[in-house]
Amino acid sequence: MNKNIFFLILVFLFSLSVKAQKERDEAVKPKLVVGIVVDQMRYDYLTRFYKKFGEGGFKRMMNEGFNCKNNHFNYIPTYTGPGHASVYTGTTPKYHGIIGNNWYDKEIKSMVYCAGDESFKSVGTKSTAGQMSPHRMKTSTFTDENRLFTQMRGKTIGISIKDRGAILPAGHTANAAYWFHGKDEGHWISSTFYMEELPKWVKKFNKSNAAESYFKVWNTLYDINSYVESGSDLNTFEGGFKGKETATFPYDLKALKKENGGFDILKATAYGNSLTTDFALAALEGEALGEDAITDVLAISYSSTDYIGHNFGVNSKEIEDTYIRLDKDLERLFSVLDSKVGAGAYTVFLTADHGAVDVPSYLQSVKIPAGYLNNDERKKKFQKFLMDTYGTTDILENISNNQIFLNREKIKDLKLDLDKVQEAIVNEQMTYKNISKAYTATTLSTVDFTTGIEVLLQNGFNQKRSGDVLLVNDPAFISYGRTGSTHGSGLNYDTHVPLLFFGKGIKKGETFQKTRITDIVPTMSALLGISFPNGATGQPLEFVLD
Repeated sequence: MNKNIFFLILVFLFSLSVKAQKERDEAVKPKLVVGIVVDQMRYDYLTRFYKKFGEGGFKRMMNEGFNCKNNHFNYIPTYTGPGHASVYTGTTPKYHGIIGNNWYDKEIKSMVYCAGDESFKSVGTKSTAGQMSPHRMKTSTFTDENRLFTQMRGKTIGISIKDRGAILPAGHTANAAYWFHGKDEGHWISSTFYMEELPKWVKKFNKSNAAESYFKVWNTLYDINSYVESGSDLNTFEGGFKGKETATFPYDLKALKKENGGFDILKATAYGNSLTTDFALAALEGEALGEDAITDVLAISYSSTDYIGHNFGVNSKEIEDTYIRLDKDLERLFSVLDSKVGAGAYTVFLTADHGAVDVPSYLQSVKIPAGYLNNDERKKKFQKFLMDTYGTTDILENISNNQIFLNREKIKDLKLDLDKVQEAIVNEQMTYKNISKAYTATTLSTVDFTTGIEVLLQNGFNQKRSGDVLLVNDPAFISYGRTGSTHGSGLNYDTHVPLLFFGKGIKKGETFQKTRITDIVPTMSALLGISFPNGATGQPLEFVLD
């Protein structure tokens, strides 16, 4: 055979092989990935409320998909900003740099917001609520890597009631991120980081009465007497709304809106999740997501669960009703995805950005150790220590997020040894009531911990951004009011959250094997055959993939 002809045959066969492999890859890849983060969702909400769920929401994911039952955050602090960043970057604050919702910036000597960016303008509102971007997140996200892999043809849309819940998951290269601006406007807005004006479909949604339609009575979906999975409706552990004497069902939102921030009241009700679902479905249509073979990503964060948890607490009827209604919203979302994208043509993962502690005053009532921190007393004692030891309090710059920031220039001027000052402060803080542990920045930078809460502290410690001394409080002792729940610790009530995978490329099953929040996007990246986010430290969960 002529060598040239033989060569041409080889080239032809190779091209057929490449084409076949490409077709196989496209057949495996979902047309759309939907990432769902439920703000402040503890793992046990899946099991506590299981009997109240329908077949098409949480149960569908659990029964048809893969349930990682022992999934945890592997760092401190467990807040919304770090949570969303960690889910989508596959790493911890140590690398992605989002060390809190707000934190003290050591360079500019001021507090900063994780998504705040005054170099951009609001889109969709005259307020400053749109001056946002992901610029403080130092690493790439799963959504970024999909955009890069598809030569920017795969779309990314981020949606959340909270700005940070939309912005951080959407990443640096997103087509858009949208969040809800309440007050007297009730509009979904964005930033000039993404666009100069809102698309037509968003303007149309804002002009509709979608938000206004939820100014109605919030009552339990089912008979309140059937809500045996939560505590009594009338108790002393819940906050409630201004203008209503008790934190009990029903809530007339139209009557209460004036005293509770106008449209902002919707954020703190189950209807905030329904409004988020409405907008996500509008985005699905308006952006034509999942309508071709190039994978798009829709990042949805349900924020109202967090507002309600902070207000009413883990054990409230309000939380139970919220998750029953969220289950209905998920069923509605999946039903539309089935019809528009195609059943079996999309992939979903669902997790949370952190959990929450039971209301400490409730825990106290049932004799479980818990309580509230006296920060004023701590501060007074600490300032006295600084005066007695160093003759000044000027070496202290800031205390926030359980971190102490020192004025290093002042320490240098006083000819003090920084390491010794840090260590002296640790020894002092350990004498204070309800301080469980304390570590210096030097220790966290030089010692390689392998077990315990120290590992979580280390994973949350960013050398350039974190403080000089990090504090850990006693379990279930919080800096908060006596009603409602909060979060932030490295204890199981804050770290143990759901992780459900469902849809194309996902096996049916469950595991009690420990998984970490940082494993989610390496798994999704492996499914899509794309690069891991550039700072990812998690590992693909092979047992999840089909």
